[in-house]
Amino acid sequence: MAHHRLGAGPDTVHWGWFDAELKPALTVDSGDRITVETVSGGPANLPGDGFHVPPELFAIHEHAPRKLPGHILTGPIAVRGAVPGDVLEIRILDIKLRQDWGYTFVRPLAGALPNDFPTGEQMIIALDRERNVGRLPWGAELPLRPFFGVMGVAPPPGWGTISTIQPRAHGGNLDNKELIPGATLYLPVFADGAKLSLGDGHGVQGDGEVCVTAIETALEGTVEVILRKDLGWTYPRAETPTHRISMGMDPDLDDAASHALRQMIDWVTATSNLSRHQAFMLMSLAADVRVTQLVNEHKGIHVMLPKSVLSSG
Repeated sequence: MAHHRLGAGPDTVHWGWFDAELKPALTVDSGDRITVETVSGGPANLPGDGFHVPPELFAIHEHAPRKLPGHILTGPIAVRGAVPGDVLEIRILDIKLRQDWGYTFVRPLAGALPNDFPTGEQMIIALDRERNVGRLPWGAELPLRPFFGVMGVAPPPGWGTISTIQPRAHGGNLDNKELIPGATLYLPVFADGAKLSLGDGHGVQGDGEVCVTAIETALEGTVEVILRKDLGWTYPRAETPTHRISMGMDPDLDDAASHALRQMIDWVTATSNLSRHQAFMLMSLAADVRVTQLVNEHKGIHVMLPKSVLSSG
């Protein structure tokens, strides 16, 4: 097992798009660990004086092409031997802040209330790494729970160049606040090498991400990637030490929920003696169906099922 570091810079990020043709910024073996640095935001999101701005962010603004509206992602990271049909197991080992500020904004025609705010507004939030809190402009403090809003592999080659905004089968802009250290994300592989990218650092976010932004900030995270040829999954899944998590993404929230529920039924019946009827009833009794986000055109639902309810002991 090797441990790699991938910094953020004009030559190691792609701003706004996924594409199976992107050349890897780093190539690793299954079982390797990678510490990845990410940055967030365009020139309009920079703070005033008194805050630390990672110097590479200015270089990215000046030199990195922005093909589509979307996020600044570090990568892609290719995994040797990964081919379509495999699954990439991404163990999230550590995530920490890289700067002392983040931003949150609302803008017209966006978010869960697109017609309610005819003008936009942004706030800069001071982040205290030692106390693990964000201080809002009016004085309130929020405990921080950093995670990467975007964790995605290359999409199928036939999709061509796509925006990072809409989450899809390749993962991407999942905005799932459960993907903190200790969690594991599983992404199906659609292109040789898998080509994993990370970004859209969030200091903290509520389920729904209703105004379209969390506390957007720069993060450093360490992940372990394991190539799985035994799973055959075709859609993102995750687990924490205590829960299984299935996901569904669709422009229609009902369809996203249906997809996430069917994914969990499939998972339960494949790994237990329960019938589909029994699995569905169990979910009604013990699972939580949560709105991941409402704001990325393809809305998200995730179903959280406690692992303990699958034990007969």
